Amino acid sequence: MALRRSDGQPDTGAIRVLLAEDMELLRTALVSVISEEEDMEVVADLTCDHQVVAVAQRLRPDVAVVSADVPEKDGLSTVRELRRRLPDCQVVALTTSRPPGLIKRLLATNIPGLIDKNAPAARLLAAIRGVARGGTMIDTNLVMAALSAGRNPFTPRELHVLRLAAAGASGPEIAKELSLSQGTVRNYLSNAMNKAGARTRIDAIRIATESGWL
Repeated sequence: MALRRSDGQPDTGAIRVLLAEDMELLRTALVSVISEEEDMEVVADLTCDHQVVAVAQRLRPDVAVVSADVPEKDGLSTVRELRRRLPDCQVVALTTSRPPGLIKRLLATNIPGLIDKNAPAARLLAAIRGVARGGTMIDTNLVMAALSAGRNPFTPRELHVLRLAAAGASGPEIAKELSLSQGTVRNYLSNAMNKAGARTRIDAIRIATESGWL
């Protein structure tokens, strides 16, 4: 009788990989590259959406390779949920060096694998094997990109005001929420804009978010 894993599938001894990538051409290429390895098998390939965690919970892969920088989709939340709900599933995130704030947040999840999308395929394969054995595979250039954003220049109050503004609150609403005068709120926003080198509140929020400060 063949040994079976918790998901009911035969245990072949290969590293079971779930792949989440929105770009179909890239996803197809990665499936082909991974499937050619004798010690790996792709158990699922899908786009980066809310189904990733559900599919991973059902199939219980050894490694999940997730594209973390998909526009208009929160790859970071997917990584966090995989780390929280499936601690035995090792995660390798694929991203580029921009924005550095995303890299900072990914590193903050204690993710075992973080690979530059511009790296050769052999690097990804090595990362899959490495994290499957319990190791850590983090591309140095991504760490350097995260460090390039510098230290957070904002005070706690400026950050609080920026977060409320980023959530869509108006000046009067922020003032009411924080029990401040509207003039004080404007001063905090002005200080934040100056520190970020931004011309507008929206630019300040964007810069702070991309730099991992917000």
